[in-house]
Amino acid sequence: MVKLSGLSLLYSSLPVGIRANVLRLNVIKFSKWFMLVMPMIVPFYKENGLTLSEIMLLKSVYSIVIVALELPSGYFADILGRRKTLVAGAFLGTAGFACYSFSHNYTAFIIAEIALGAGTSFISGADSAMLFDTLAAGRREKEYTRYEGINASIGNFSEAFAGLAGGALALISLRFPFYIQVAVAATAIPAAMTLREPGKTNLSRKHLKTGDLVKVIVEILVRKKNLRYNLLFSSVIGAATLLMAWMAQPLFQDMGIPLALYGVLWTALNLTVGFSSITAHRVEKRLGETNTLTMLAVAIPLLMVITGLIPDAGILPVLFVIYAFRGIATPVLKDYVNKSTSPEVRATVMSLRDLILRIMFALLAPLAGWLSDTYSLSAGLIITGLVILIASTVTLLLFARYKRES
Repeated sequence: MVKLSGLSLLYSSLPVGIRANVLRLNVIKFSKWFMLVMPMIVPFYKENGLTLSEIMLLKSVYSIVIVALELPSGYFADILGRRKTLVAGAFLGTAGFACYSFSHNYTAFIIAEIALGAGTSFISGADSAMLFDTLAAGRREKEYTRYEGINASIGNFSEAFAGLAGGALALISLRFPFYIQVAVAATAIPAAMTLREPGKTNLSRKHLKTGDLVKVIVEILVRKKNLRYNLLFSSVIGAATLLMAWMAQPLFQDMGIPLALYGVLWTALNLTVGFSSITAHRVEKRLGETNTLTMLAVAIPLLMVITGLIPDAGILPVLFVIYAFRGIATPVLKDYVNKSTSPEVRATVMSLRDLILRIMFALLAPLAGWLSDTYSLSAGLIITGLVILIASTVTLLLFARYKRES
């Protein structure tokens, strides 16, 4: 009750128009993350004849679609408006789950993943940019980490409670949760359509040219070295936590956990992310930027390695710790990127972050899947964890270096 009353006071302090936008973004986050299908997704795929390697390749297709559309979608959001881009993403996400509901083979699953990837690319970047600009319109941008943390926690709480509901629905059949998921995804459509653009933050329509998009990318990745390594580090950590989210269910299977407990564990893990997201701004404030970034760079990949080394009985506690770090990482790292970005290209930059993240995931996921199928799940976790540790350390050192020089 204390938490809820505190949130109520926090939201009531916002001007009416800004509060309405923030709440609608919360609805979009809910619809995107109330994933009834996730607790049983790996058993569902295996029921349809897919191996773990094929599952990871399927997820790579999803990431490749995002890679292809992430930057154009972010650029469109900066030029045509965040609202229109979010509306497109809401429709595509709904279509993707509708396709999944009636699909029974690998090819059809790929088509569904393409639609879902396109929907995700139109929402990611645009939602964070809309939130930051909405708060900035009311001169509340310094509170972005707090509201991004709340938004992230809504997503994780949604996924957590969806774990229980999805687990119960899966007792009817592993396909039944997909039917209900279509209706859940559709709730984002009216929320996105009723958003209001927070002032004139977008570029002129006359700049809607491929050449201008290339210029923006060159400006970010070539000339602004501080922002470049900020994006790279943020993406490495994001890809690591995303990979661990997909490795959780194979770990459940490897430990011999009954299928009936998948939904409960999925709920508990996502509640952990949700609670840590809410407190992320406090953790960052207490530790400071340098210590927070160092903690994320080292702890997450090392915990992946530890997960591969320890016996089954010790895996679950470590998994919960990884999920807690995941909750801290998302709002904190997004805030650092937002603060380094000008408003007229903010959605493009946030989309670029997600693009790099998905490229990294598209490389890491098949590697982890192949190692797990060929050798063992432990080998997959240990080797990919070490690769991520090297990448996170190098990108953090470069980020720190060029931040001092900027």
